[in-house]
Amino acid sequence: MTLQTRALLSASETGSDEQDRSLFFDRELSWLSFNERVLMQAQLSHNPLGERLRFIGISSGNLDEFYMVRLAGLYQLAERGYKRLPITDDRLDEKLVVIEQTAEMLQFEQQKILSQTLDELAEQDCVLVTPDSLDDSDRAWLEDWYCQNMLPLLSPTTLDPTHPFPFIPNRGRGLLAELHDQNKKLVRVVIQLPDNLPRFIQLPGSSLRFVLAETAILAFLSLIYSGHSLKKSVMFRVLRDSEIEIDDEADDLVNQFENALRRRRRGNVVSLLLSDRLSASTMKLLYREMKLSDRHVVISDGFVGISDFMQLVSCLPAHLLYPPYHARFPQRIVDFKGDCFAAIRNKDIIVHHPFESFDVVVRFLEQAADDPDVLAIRQTLYRTTPQSPITKALIRAAENGKSVTALIELKARFDEENNIQLARMLERAGAQVAYGLVDLKVHSKLSHVIRREGQNLVSYTHCGTGNYHPTTAKIYTDLSFFTCNKKICDDVWRIFTFLTSYVKPDNLEKLVISPSDSAEWLKSRLNIEIENAKAGKPAHVWFKTNAIVDRSLIKKLYKASAAGVKIELCVRGICCLRPGIKGLSENIEVKSIIGRFLEHGRIYAFGNGGIVGQKNTLVYIASADLMPRNLYKRVESFIPLENPTVRQQVLGQIIEAMRKDRRDSWLLQPDGRYVKMDDDQPDMLAAHDYFMNNPSLSGRGSLAR
Repeated sequence: MTLQTRALLSASETGSDEQDRSLFFDRELSWLSFNERVLMQAQLSHNPLGERLRFIGISSGNLDEFYMVRLAGLYQLAERGYKRLPITDDRLDEKLVVIEQTAEMLQFEQQKILSQTLDELAEQDCVLVTPDSLDDSDRAWLEDWYCQNMLPLLSPTTLDPTHPFPFIPNRGRGLLAELHDQNKKLVRVVIQLPDNLPRFIQLPGSSLRFVLAETAILAFLSLIYSGHSLKKSVMFRVLRDSEIEIDDEADDLVNQFENALRRRRRGNVVSLLLSDRLSASTMKLLYREMKLSDRHVVISDGFVGISDFMQLVSCLPAHLLYPPYHARFPQRIVDFKGDCFAAIRNKDIIVHHPFESFDVVVRFLEQAADDPDVLAIRQTLYRTTPQSPITKALIRAAENGKSVTALIELKARFDEENNIQLARMLERAGAQVAYGLVDLKVHSKLSHVIRREGQNLVSYTHCGTGNYHPTTAKIYTDLSFFTCNKKICDDVWRIFTFLTSYVKPDNLEKLVISPSDSAEWLKSRLNIEIENAKAGKPAHVWFKTNAIVDRSLIKKLYKASAAGVKIELCVRGICCLRPGIKGLSENIEVKSIIGRFLEHGRIYAFGNGGIVGQKNTLVYIASADLMPRNLYKRVESFIPLENPTVRQQVLGQIIEAMRKDRRDSWLLQPDGRYVKMDDDQPDMLAAHDYFMNNPSLSGRGSLAR
């Protein structure tokens, strides 16, 4: 370790001086960089044109959430009088300027790439029709469609002293127009677009031609405002502060959340996006009515509501989309005629989603619901839907007289309403519903089934890295681990007991959990790697996670790197760690894989005296990323993989393919830039393509022999 490194690490212990801050990338800017990498997928030739349009929409939707949550939180701090950011001690005013400018630049790039993509789609006979290109027959058809399907849903508001500016809900969009009446008097009009109104109207004909909803409204504005002439109009879209604050002493948590959700619809405006400027007087009116400052208003040079363009993807021909992929059902379950319990008794199973079907998780719970020998089911639910087969299986189990305990996390952002509805459905069926802990989010992904077998009670458990959500399981890469290992099952039971009794377990044998143990456990494992490096032994770690933010853990990784530990990090999104700094982090490589599917599974592997992949390797899957919220403010689980077949699948297939991926990989540079590993060549290894075409060991089962 160099003197410079020692000085930097020593200074960083105070957490407040400039040298400390120079050790870390900014969290918000790192997230914006991730979303830029998502957007860049729309410029890669190996992605079909329709999928490129989808990536643009995903990037836009991600940025919306950034405004509603992260930027909104910074605005709240400013309103409360904060001058510096907690933890980082950065000046808040300076940080806001940089973040706002970066976010606006990303919006500009989204508009630019969308325009290019629409031009390419036009060459494929998929055209967004402009008002001046509508011929008489198109206009006649569109007017009839508009009158039948759209006009009845519109509620125009003319702004005057008796009709104030209407409330625009979060994500609300519409038209703001300046008209002249018959006396040439200025009339201001607001026409909101209801959420259930399609943004695109498909015109009849052999080619794909679409008209924007706002184009139709303006084309037939005289049907509402007869005798008026249009002076100018803009499309607008509002984003509001969507964070929820809950009283820690709330007696009725569900009621508190329902009230908070209603407040969220009326949160402060954090962004008003306009397609153009209106007159000075109208702009002044907007600022006053919505309580805006210049920092909240963005004037677009293109479309408003880019995420809506994903609606077009479902209309496109197959050759403009990814070839359909049908997930495999694990052969190991098929080998036992679909009996999940028999298959798990035979050997631990790990399933790699979405390459292997989430139906196996559904099958596990459906079998438990219908099996007369199953006595109890415990289940955590973070993000799912009341209509999902998981929910239906739990309801059926409760109605069949089994003891069903569901741990529902009400604080799952943007899924709160779903989870409240889900809780009430389960309670009506007779399940015991617990809402987790007021001060901790329950983020563990666990199922626990107790079955009577002969004279004994035998436990089966499922531990996952992703949510019990059948839809997202088709697009997120995650891992599902099934076992009846007694020590692991007993640990899972203790975690469920903690979630209902609030008494933290202190005697776990296999699992490691947050918030009590995970941070110190990770640091202790890194200390062992440091000691191995100092002793001249191989020292190696490989982490796959969605984010690395926690500063104390980053400092430990720096110390490990400085001691000679080889550190490979596969971080999809936010990474506050600076790799490649001589004497500090030169032994750390950070790559980000952005491909067809959203990387989501978490894997933590330690060489333990060897190289990751050898027999000494310790490998864990987890529900947790390396963020303070995951390590200290949530209930998370780290699960060891000890079965030889399972270990080989993760170490020899999954980790190895991720390490060798080049086509979809980006390398983080010491200055914060991400560089694509190589040019866009079709013959490079892409981990997602590899997993689609190469069944896992569990996926092959008896067919592997």
